[in-house]
Amino acid sequence: MSNITHQAIVNIIDPPNSAALNIMVSVLSSLKELKKQKKDTKQNVEALVRLKLLPNIAIGVFTKIALSKHWDGLNIQQKQFFQYYFSESLIQDYVGILSNYDKLDSVQISVDSDIKHKDHKAIVKLIININDNLKPSIIFLRMIRLNIWHIYDIVFSGVSIVKNYRAQFNSYIKHKGIDSLILKLKKKLERLSK
Repeated sequence: MSNITHQAIVNIIDPPNSAALNIMVSVLSSLKELKKQKKDTKQNVEALVRLKLLPNIAIGVFTKIALSKHWDGLNIQQKQFFQYYFSESLIQDYVGILSNYDKLDSVQISVDSDIKHKDHKAIVKLIININDNLKPSIIFLRMIRLNIWHIYDIVFSGVSIVKNYRAQFNSYIKHKGIDSLILKLKKKLERLSK
């Protein structure tokens, strides 16, 4: 089977829009169940994010993009540290976002049919309507096919998470250097773990 034929079959069997929808439905359904059982503590929401969301994020790709021009100059320990930092930071970001949902009586998620798809990357637009809100949330998931589809960036209200980190880190590294940034992030991780 040629590579082009194989890729066409894979796209039929496992399109990025289905993967995006499955990830979001799984996360929000679990959150809805936690809320229903009044077990939506910060620790339980964090466990949900670690179990249901984090495995679907391409942390390596996210980290490489966030550190773009600095990536090749990092040693292996620095690369691993930044991947760990981004994992933990994203967990806290998502715990904050998910904890802000007061009620999840009704959750409707749909995928826009206009999917930007090229080779092993795709951009999927999700429309999320919670509790019949007149203004649904619109998010774009930037996805990459590794062995399966993974999210490597989320764009919400026009803001890309990975580009936001990149801008912050580039500025910090330019003024204070990579070692100073690592020290600062280690201190932040210590505060988060308390």
